[in-house]
Amino acid sequence: MSNTPIASREAALRIALAARTLNNLNVRALVEALADKCGLPITEDRLARLTVEDLRALLAGDYADQSCHVGVDADTLKAAIRLLWGEGVAGSDFPPVQAYADGDMPGSLRVAIASNHNELLDGHFGSCERFLIYQVSPSEIRLVGVRSTLSTADAEDKNAARAELINDCQILGVQSIGGPAAAKVVRAGVHPVKRPIGGEARDMLAELQGRLLAPPPWLAQIMGVPAHSLAKFEADMEEIEP
Repeated sequence: MSNTPIASREAALRIALAARTLNNLNVRALVEALADKCGLPITEDRLARLTVEDLRALLAGDYADQSCHVGVDADTLKAAIRLLWGEGVAGSDFPPVQAYADGDMPGSLRVAIASNHNELLDGHFGSCERFLIYQVSPSEIRLVGVRSTLSTADAEDKNAARAELINDCQILGVQSIGGPAAAKVVRAGVHPVKRPIGGEARDMLAELQGRLLAPPPWLAQIMGVPAHSLAKFEADMEEIEP
């Protein structure tokens, strides 16, 4: 299988939003149609060249049946093409990100959250729609990225591809994850933490934030500080044993 990525991270985000706008069009079908039209990888520049008529033709083509397309009016087509161009993305349920540069938040660590909606921790590692990427310090929580998992859809090893997508993070928060997948996450240098109850991502992050000054051994090693107990935090979080 080719190692050529399906889409850039930004392009994948735009495609997922456009599919939702198009009467919850099957995302894979839309990706296949766009790949035939634009070539691989699907990039922001290539999406920016699409027209409403291009999109109309794609939806009327061979991909219509497998996408369960039920007809889209002109205004919806225009809204979808604007999303593919990158316009109005912040107005979706993809939460807006905040600017961040290395060194902005001394003593911080990076946390990925498996999510399907807004800023919720409500995803299984292997099937979540995106990862919310947060920078967390003792005094601040900042959402610095939203990474669609669309680019991992055709990977030979989807779990490894998802782990690679978040390999700049130190912690992963999920509702559930299987043992083999957790092992791949750990090999990517990320510590998975399972929170079956789910909920607001920032609730989990606030709990973690409040204990950064007394980290457990695994977190102390990441941060290069003396280890302390994090028993209260871990009482509500089931750590993964790959």
